[in-house]
Amino acid sequence: MCICVNCHYVDRCTTYNAVETQHEQPHLTETPNFEAIEPTINVNIRDRGDHIEMEWDVVGCLSFKEEKGKWAKLRPGELIPT
Repeated sequence: MCICVNCHYVDRCTTYNAVETQHEQPHLTETPNFEAIEPTINVNIRDRGDHIEMEWDVVGCLSFKEEKGKWAKLRPGELIPT
């Protein structure tokens, strides 16, 4: 699971914005202005026969500042990305 959903900077972060792009999801902001320091991203690749799925998850980041439920506060009622 992407640690960004519980990060204080999720709505300003260029790294999370790039993950949203990879997942073809709406952006929390169109103009992120926070550069994460040394984010670590796991990319899981799955062969589904007729197509390849790629899942991007930020699993580490020196800039991570925990704010539990930050993403959910920004998108109330939506399913939290896993």
